[in-house]
Amino acid sequence: MVMMKGEQWSNLGSTMAAIMFVYAMFRQYFPPQLHDYIFRYGKKLSNFMYPYIHVTFDEFIGERMKKSEAFSAIQNYLSDKSSANAKRLKADIVKDSQSLVLSMDYNEEITDEFNGVKLWWSANRTTPKTQQFSFYPGADEKRFYTLKFHKRDRQVITGIYLSHVLKQGKAIAADNRQRKLYSNGAGQGWLGNRSSTTWTHVAFEHPATFDTLAMDEKKKREIKKDLVTFRNGKEYYAKIGKAWKRGYLLYGPPGTGKSTMVAVMANFLNYDVYDLELTTVKNNVELRRLLIETSNKSIIVIEDIDCSLDLTGQREEKKKKKKKDDKNEEGDPISAMSKNEERKESEVTLSGLLNFIDGIWSACGGERIIVFTTNHVEKLDPALIRRGRMDKH
Repeated sequence: MVMMKGEQWSNLGSTMAAIMFVYAMFRQYFPPQLHDYIFRYGKKLSNFMYPYIHVTFDEFIGERMKKSEAFSAIQNYLSDKSSANAKRLKADIVKDSQSLVLSMDYNEEITDEFNGVKLWWSANRTTPKTQQFSFYPGADEKRFYTLKFHKRDRQVITGIYLSHVLKQGKAIAADNRQRKLYSNGAGQGWLGNRSSTTWTHVAFEHPATFDTLAMDEKKKREIKKDLVTFRNGKEYYAKIGKAWKRGYLLYGPPGTGKSTMVAVMANFLNYDVYDLELTTVKNNVELRRLLIETSNKSIIVIEDIDCSLDLTGQREEKKKKKKKDDKNEEGDPISAMSKNEERKESEVTLSGLLNFIDGIWSACGGERIIVFTTNHVEKLDPALIRRGRMDKH
Protein backbone atom coordinates (compact mmCIF):
# COMPACT_ATOMS: atom_id res chain seq x y z
CA MET A 1 0.00 0.00 0.00
CA VAL A 2 2.82 2.40 0.92
CA MET A 3 4.65 1.48 -2.29
CA MET A 4 1.53 2.25 -4.37
CA LYS A 5 1.16 5.71 -2.78
CA GLY A 6 4.84 6.41 -3.38
CA GLU A 7 4.47 5.49 -7.04
CA GLN A 8 1.39 7.75 -7.37
CA TRP A 9 3.27 10.75 -5.98
CA SER A 10 6.22 9.97 -8.23
CA ASN A 11 3.98 9.80 -11.31
CA LEU A 12 2.27 13.06 -10.32
CA GLY A 13 5.64 14.78 -9.98
CA SER A 14 6.74 13.54 -13.38
CA THR A 15 3.49 14.71 -14.98
CA MET A 16 3.81 18.20 -13.47
CA ALA A 17 7.41 18.45 -14.66
CA ALA A 18 6.34 17.44 -18.19
CA ILE A 19 3.57 20.03 -18.20
CA MET A 20 5.96 22.78 -17.08
CA PHE A 21 8.45 21.77 -19.80
CA VAL A 22 5.80 21.83 -22.53
CA TYR A 23 4.52 25.22 -21.30
CA ALA A 24 8.04 26.69 -21.35
CA MET A 25 8.58 25.45 -24.91
CA PHE A 26 5.21 26.83 -25.94
CA ARG A 27 6.04 30.30 -24.53
CA GLN A 28 9.43 30.33 -26.22
CA TYR A 29 8.71 29.05 -29.74
CA PHE A 30 5.08 30.04 -30.50
CA PRO A 31 4.18 33.62 -31.55
CA PRO A 32 2.29 35.91 -29.07
CA GLN A 33 -0.78 36.02 -31.33
CA LEU A 34 -1.16 32.27 -30.96
CA HIS A 35 -0.76 32.64 -27.16
CA ASP A 36 -3.76 35.00 -27.00
CA TYR A 37 -5.81 32.74 -29.26
CA ILE A 38 -5.17 29.63 -27.17
CA PHE A 39 -5.65 31.40 -23.82
CA ARG A 40 -8.94 32.92 -24.99
CA TYR A 41 -10.39 29.58 -25.97
CA GLY A 42 -8.82 27.96 -22.92
CA LYS A 43 -10.76 30.41 -20.76
CA LYS A 44 -13.99 29.50 -22.55
CA LEU A 45 -13.28 25.83 -21.92
CA SER A 46 -12.55 26.60 -18.27
CA ASN A 47 -15.85 28.50 -17.93
CA PHE A 48 -17.66 25.54 -19.47
CA MET A 49 -16.01 23.11 -17.08
CA TYR A 50 -16.53 25.41 -14.03
CA PRO A 51 -20.05 26.87 -14.33
CA TYR A 52 -20.04 28.88 -11.08
CA ILE A 53 -20.18 32.68 -10.74
CA HIS A 54 -18.47 34.61 -7.92
CA VAL A 55 -19.67 38.02 -6.65
CA THR A 56 -17.51 40.03 -4.22
CA PHE A 57 -18.86 42.56 -1.71
CA ASP A 58 -16.10 44.79 -0.30
CA GLU A 59 -16.34 46.42 3.13
CA PHE A 60 -15.46 49.89 1.80
CA ILE A 61 -16.39 51.70 -1.39
CA GLY A 62 -15.01 54.80 -3.08
CA GLU A 63 -11.31 54.32 -2.31
CA ARG A 64 -12.12 53.28 1.30
CA MET A 65 -13.91 56.54 2.04
CA LYS A 66 -17.24 55.03 3.02
CA LYS A 67 -18.36 51.72 4.46
CA SER A 68 -20.61 49.71 2.16
CA GLU A 69 -24.22 49.38 3.30
CA ALA A 70 -24.43 46.12 1.34
CA PHE A 71 -21.50 44.66 3.34
CA SER A 72 -23.16 45.56 6.65
CA ALA A 73 -26.53 44.14 5.54
CA ILE A 74 -24.92 40.87 4.39
CA GLN A 75 -23.04 40.63 7.68
CA ASN A 76 -26.32 40.89 9.60
CA TYR A 77 -28.15 38.50 7.28
CA LEU A 78 -25.47 35.82 7.61
CA SER A 79 -25.37 36.06 11.42
CA ASP A 80 -28.43 33.78 11.75
CA LYS A 81 -27.16 31.38 9.08
CA SER A 82 -23.70 31.25 10.65
CA SER A 83 -24.88 30.31 14.13
CA ALA A 84 -26.68 27.29 12.66
CA ASN A 85 -24.19 26.09 10.03
CA ALA A 86 -20.67 27.50 10.44
CA LYS A 87 -18.03 25.58 12.39
CA ARG A 88 -15.83 28.58 13.22
CA LEU A 89 -17.60 31.65 14.61
CA LYS A 90 -16.88 35.13 15.93
CA ALA A 91 -18.94 36.62 18.78
CA ASP A 92 -20.00 40.21 19.46
CA ILE A 93 -22.18 41.73 22.18
CA VAL A 94 -24.90 44.24 21.21
CA LYS A 95 -27.99 45.90 22.56
CA ASP A 96 -27.20 47.02 26.12
CA SER A 97 -24.60 44.23 26.43
CA GLN A 98 -27.41 41.69 26.80
CA SER A 99 -27.45 40.08 23.35
CA LEU A 100 -24.75 37.92 21.76
CA VAL A 101 -24.47 37.93 17.97
CA LEU A 102 -22.48 35.20 16.18
CA SER A 103 -20.96 35.56 12.73
CA MET A 104 -18.76 33.24 10.67
CA ASP A 105 -15.01 33.56 10.98
CA TYR A 106 -12.68 34.42 8.11
CA ASN A 107 -12.13 31.77 5.40
CA GLU A 108 -15.30 30.00 6.52
CA GLU A 109 -18.09 29.03 4.08
CA ILE A 110 -21.78 28.41 4.68
CA THR A 111 -24.57 27.21 2.41
CA ASP A 112 -27.83 29.08 1.84
CA GLU A 113 -30.96 28.10 -0.09
CA PHE A 114 -33.54 30.40 -1.69
CA ASN A 115 -36.55 29.29 -3.75
CA GLY A 116 -34.90 25.94 -4.40
CA VAL A 117 -31.60 27.55 -5.45
CA LYS A 118 -28.44 26.53 -3.59
CA LEU A 119 -25.62 29.04 -3.07
CA TRP A 120 -22.56 29.58 -0.89
CA TRP A 121 -21.27 32.53 1.16
CA SER A 122 -17.70 32.92 2.41
CA ALA A 123 -16.03 35.57 4.59
CA ASN A 124 -12.55 36.64 3.53
CA ARG A 125 -9.84 39.19 4.22
CA THR A 126 -6.55 40.20 2.67
CA THR A 127 -3.58 41.66 4.56
CA PRO A 128 -0.61 43.65 3.21
CA LYS A 129 1.88 41.29 1.54
CA THR A 130 4.95 43.12 2.85
CA GLN A 131 5.61 44.38 6.35
CA GLN A 132 7.94 47.37 6.31
CA PHE A 133 9.24 49.41 9.19
CA SER A 134 7.69 52.88 8.97
CA PHE A 135 6.88 55.82 11.16
CA TYR A 136 3.39 55.81 9.66
CA PRO A 137 0.60 53.25 10.10
CA GLY A 138 0.57 50.44 7.54
CA ALA A 139 -2.26 49.73 5.14
CA ASP A 140 -5.37 48.27 6.71
CA GLU A 141 -6.57 44.78 5.91
CA LYS A 142 -9.38 44.45 3.39
CA ARG A 143 -12.47 42.46 4.30
CA PHE A 144 -15.08 41.16 1.86
CA TYR A 145 -17.81 38.56 1.36
CA THR A 146 -17.94 36.27 -1.67
CA LEU A 147 -21.16 34.79 -3.05
CA LYS A 148 -20.91 31.68 -5.29
CA PHE A 149 -23.78 30.28 -7.35
CA HIS A 150 -24.41 28.33 -10.56
CA LYS A 151 -24.66 30.43 -13.71
CA ARG A 152 -28.09 28.98 -14.50
CA ASP A 153 -29.43 30.75 -11.39
CA ARG A 154 -28.11 34.20 -12.33
CA GLN A 155 -31.57 35.75 -12.86
CA VAL A 156 -32.88 34.53 -9.50
CA ILE A 157 -29.81 35.72 -7.59
CA THR A 158 -29.45 39.16 -9.18
CA GLY A 159 -33.19 39.79 -9.50
CA ILE A 160 -34.70 38.59 -6.21
CA TYR A 161 -32.22 37.02 -3.83
CA LEU A 162 -29.83 39.95 -3.31
CA SER A 163 -32.76 42.31 -2.66
CA HIS A 164 -34.05 39.78 -0.12
CA VAL A 165 -30.65 39.66 1.61
CA LEU A 166 -30.37 43.46 1.87
CA LYS A 167 -33.92 43.81 3.19
CA GLN A 168 -33.48 41.08 5.80
CA GLY A 169 -30.07 42.40 6.83
CA LYS A 170 -31.41 45.91 7.46
CA ALA A 171 -34.33 44.50 9.47
CA ILE A 172 -31.95 42.48 11.67
CA ALA A 173 -29.77 45.58 12.18
CA ALA A 174 -32.82 47.53 13.35
CA ASP A 175 -33.71 44.78 15.87
CA ASN A 176 -30.15 44.61 17.24
CA ARG A 177 -29.58 48.37 17.17
CA GLN A 178 -27.85 49.92 20.18
CA ARG A 179 -27.57 53.69 20.00
CA LYS A 180 -23.96 54.90 20.14
CA LEU A 181 -22.22 58.06 21.27
CA TYR A 182 -19.26 58.80 18.99
CA SER A 183 -16.30 61.06 19.68
CA ASN A 184 -13.46 62.09 17.38
CA GLY A 185 -9.92 61.89 18.72
CA ALA A 186 -6.38 61.84 17.39
CA GLY A 187 -5.26 58.45 16.05
CA GLN A 188 -1.83 57.16 17.07
CA GLY A 189 0.78 55.92 14.62
CA TRP A 190 4.24 54.46 15.31
CA LEU A 191 6.05 56.08 18.22
CA GLY A 192 2.81 57.72 19.25
CA ASN A 193 2.78 60.18 16.36
CA ARG A 194 -0.55 61.89 15.73
CA SER A 195 -1.72 60.52 12.41
CA SER A 196 -5.40 61.38 11.90
CA THR A 197 -8.64 61.78 13.76
CA THR A 198 -11.02 58.85 13.94
CA TRP A 199 -14.43 58.11 15.44
CA THR A 200 -14.60 55.97 18.58
CA HIS A 201 -17.82 55.10 20.37
CA VAL A 202 -19.50 53.92 23.54
CA ALA A 203 -23.09 52.85 24.16
CA PHE A 204 -25.46 55.83 24.42
CA GLU A 205 -27.58 55.36 27.54
CA HIS A 206 -28.70 58.88 28.53
CA PRO A 207 -32.09 58.65 30.32
CA ALA A 208 -33.46 62.08 29.31
CA THR A 209 -36.77 62.17 27.39
CA PHE A 210 -39.34 64.80 26.50
CA ASP A 211 -41.39 63.57 29.47
CA THR A 212 -38.55 64.37 31.89
CA LEU A 213 -37.53 67.63 30.19
CA ALA A 214 -38.37 70.84 32.08
CA MET A 215 -39.72 72.97 29.26
CA ASP A 216 -42.77 74.94 28.18
CA GLU A 217 -45.30 72.40 26.89
CA LYS A 218 -46.15 74.44 23.81
CA LYS A 219 -42.48 74.72 22.80
CA LYS A 220 -42.00 71.02 23.54
CA ARG A 221 -44.85 70.02 21.22
CA GLU A 222 -43.46 72.32 18.52
CA ILE A 223 -40.04 70.68 18.64
CA LYS A 224 -41.48 67.14 18.64
CA LYS A 225 -43.63 67.97 15.64
CA ASP A 226 -40.62 69.42 13.80
CA LEU A 227 -38.52 66.30 14.50
CA VAL A 228 -41.27 63.92 13.32
CA THR A 229 -41.75 65.97 10.15
CA PHE A 230 -38.03 65.77 9.46
CA ARG A 231 -37.84 62.02 10.12
CA ASN A 232 -40.70 61.37 7.67
CA GLY A 233 -39.52 63.91 5.10
CA LYS A 234 -37.35 61.85 2.76
CA GLU A 235 -39.65 62.31 -0.25
CA TYR A 236 -40.14 66.01 0.53
CA TYR A 237 -36.40 66.75 0.59
CA ALA A 238 -35.90 64.80 -2.63
CA LYS A 239 -38.77 66.73 -4.25
CA ILE A 240 -37.33 70.17 -3.42
CA GLY A 241 -33.77 69.08 -4.25
CA LYS A 242 -32.16 69.53 -0.83
CA ALA A 243 -29.98 67.27 1.27
CA TRP A 244 -32.00 65.41 3.93
CA LYS A 245 -30.63 67.27 6.95
CA ARG A 246 -31.71 69.88 9.48
CA GLY A 247 -29.83 72.34 11.67
CA TYR A 248 -30.58 73.24 15.31
CA LEU A 249 -28.98 76.08 17.27
CA LEU A 250 -29.28 75.72 21.06
CA TYR A 251 -28.19 78.86 22.91
CA GLY A 252 -28.33 80.20 26.44
CA PRO A 253 -26.32 80.48 29.68
CA PRO A 254 -24.53 77.42 31.10
CA GLY A 255 -26.82 74.96 32.86
CA THR A 256 -29.96 75.68 30.85
CA GLY A 257 -30.17 72.15 29.36
CA LYS A 258 -28.59 72.46 25.91
CA SER A 259 -26.74 69.11 26.13
CA THR A 260 -29.78 67.48 27.72
CA MET A 261 -31.88 68.63 24.75
CA VAL A 262 -29.48 66.80 22.40
CA ALA A 263 -29.91 63.59 24.42
CA VAL A 264 -33.70 64.03 24.38
CA MET A 265 -33.70 64.43 20.58
CA ALA A 266 -31.52 61.33 20.14
CA ASN A 267 -33.77 59.20 22.36
CA PHE A 268 -36.92 60.50 20.68
CA LEU A 269 -35.67 59.75 17.14
CA ASN A 270 -33.54 56.69 18.06
CA TYR A 271 -30.50 58.30 16.39
CA ASP A 272 -26.78 57.94 17.11
CA VAL A 273 -24.90 60.99 18.42
CA TYR A 274 -21.58 62.23 16.99
CA ASP A 275 -19.86 64.66 19.38
CA LEU A 276 -17.50 66.57 17.09
CA GLU A 277 -14.53 68.26 18.80
CA LEU A 278 -13.25 70.74 16.23
CA THR A 279 -9.96 71.47 18.00
CA THR A 280 -8.69 67.94 17.26
CA VAL A 281 -9.48 68.21 13.53
CA LYS A 282 -6.34 69.19 11.61
CA ASN A 283 -7.89 70.81 8.52
CA ASN A 284 -10.91 71.05 6.23
CA VAL A 285 -10.04 67.83 4.38
CA GLU A 286 -10.09 65.84 7.60
CA LEU A 287 -13.37 67.50 8.59
CA ARG A 288 -14.98 66.29 5.36
CA ARG A 289 -13.65 62.77 5.92
CA LEU A 290 -15.20 62.69 9.38
CA LEU A 291 -18.54 63.78 7.92
CA ILE A 292 -18.44 60.99 5.32
CA GLU A 293 -17.83 58.42 8.07
CA THR A 294 -20.95 59.41 10.03
CA SER A 295 -23.97 57.16 9.56
CA ASN A 296 -27.48 58.04 8.52
CA LYS A 297 -30.01 58.52 11.34
CA SER A 298 -27.56 60.53 13.41
CA ILE A 299 -27.16 63.83 15.26
CA ILE A 300 -23.86 65.65 14.77
CA VAL A 301 -23.15 67.94 17.72
CA ILE A 302 -20.63 70.77 18.00
CA GLU A 303 -20.84 72.05 21.56
CA ASP A 304 -19.75 75.56 22.55
CA ILE A 305 -19.20 76.53 18.93
CA ASP A 306 -18.07 80.00 20.04
CA CYS A 307 -15.14 78.42 21.97
CA SER A 308 -14.21 75.51 19.66
CA LEU A 309 -12.36 77.61 17.06
CA ASP A 310 -11.73 81.28 16.33
CA LEU A 311 -14.55 81.68 13.82
CA THR A 312 -14.82 85.43 14.45
CA GLY A 313 -12.56 88.43 13.79
CA GLN A 314 -10.31 87.42 16.68
CA ARG A 315 -8.77 84.68 14.52
CA GLU A 316 -6.82 87.16 12.36
CA GLU A 317 -5.56 88.97 15.47
CA LYS A 318 -4.22 85.70 16.91
CA LYS A 319 -2.48 84.86 13.64
CA LYS A 320 -0.70 88.24 13.72
CA LYS A 321 0.35 87.67 17.32
CA LYS A 322 1.65 84.18 16.44
CA LYS A 323 3.76 85.59 13.58
CA LYS A 324 5.18 88.20 15.93
CA ASP A 325 6.10 85.55 18.51
CA ASP A 326 7.74 83.41 15.82
CA LYS A 327 9.86 86.36 14.75
CA ASN A 328 11.00 86.98 18.33
CA GLU A 329 12.01 83.30 18.73
CA GLU A 330 14.15 83.07 15.58
CA GLY A 331 17.33 83.46 17.67
CA ASP A 332 16.46 80.47 19.86
CA PRO A 333 15.64 77.50 17.56
CA ILE A 334 15.31 74.96 20.39
CA SER A 335 12.77 77.10 22.25
CA ALA A 336 10.91 77.81 19.01
CA MET A 337 10.70 74.09 18.16
CA SER A 338 9.43 73.27 21.65
CA LYS A 339 6.71 75.92 21.56
CA ASN A 340 5.73 74.99 18.02
CA GLU A 341 5.03 71.41 19.17
CA GLU A 342 2.86 72.69 22.00
CA ARG A 343 0.61 74.92 19.93
CA LYS A 344 -0.41 72.92 16.89
CA GLU A 345 -3.67 74.67 16.13
CA SER A 346 -6.47 73.39 13.96
CA GLU A 347 -6.53 74.79 10.43
CA VAL A 348 -10.28 74.36 10.01
CA THR A 349 -11.70 77.55 8.51
CA LEU A 350 -15.14 79.11 8.63
CA SER A 351 -15.51 78.33 4.92
CA GLY A 352 -14.65 74.68 5.58
CA LEU A 353 -17.17 74.46 8.41
CA LEU A 354 -19.91 76.04 6.28
CA ASN A 355 -19.23 73.55 3.49
CA PHE A 356 -19.38 70.77 6.10
CA ILE A 357 -22.84 71.96 7.19
CA ASP A 358 -24.62 72.58 3.89
CA GLY A 359 -22.10 72.43 1.05
CA ILE A 360 -21.73 69.73 -1.58
CA TRP A 361 -20.19 67.28 0.91
CA SER A 362 -23.16 67.57 3.27
CA ALA A 363 -25.23 65.58 0.74
CA CYS A 364 -23.06 62.47 1.24
CA GLY A 365 -25.65 60.59 3.29
CA GLY A 366 -29.05 61.53 4.65
CA GLU A 367 -31.31 61.84 7.68
CA ARG A 368 -28.81 63.83 9.74
CA ILE A 369 -29.40 66.63 12.25
CA ILE A 370 -26.58 69.10 12.94
CA VAL A 371 -26.70 70.82 16.33
CA PHE A 372 -24.66 73.81 17.51
CA THR A 373 -24.68 74.85 21.15
CA THR A 374 -23.34 78.18 22.41
CA ASN A 375 -23.38 80.36 25.53
CA HIS A 376 -22.93 83.56 23.48
CA VAL A 377 -24.96 83.53 20.28
CA GLU A 378 -24.04 87.17 19.58
CA LYS A 379 -20.39 86.17 19.03
CA LEU A 380 -21.10 83.81 16.15
CA ASP A 381 -20.68 84.80 12.51
CA PRO A 382 -24.14 85.49 10.99
CA ALA A 383 -23.23 83.23 8.03
CA LEU A 384 -22.89 80.31 10.43
CA ILE A 385 -26.35 80.49 11.96
CA ARG A 386 -28.53 81.86 9.16
CA ARG A 387 -31.80 80.11 8.34
CA GLY A 388 -31.08 77.20 6.02
CA ARG A 389 -28.00 76.22 8.02
CA MET A 390 -29.45 76.40 11.50
CA ASP A 391 -33.16 75.99 10.72
CA LYS A 392 -34.38 76.07 14.32
CA HIS A 393 -33.03 78.54 16.91
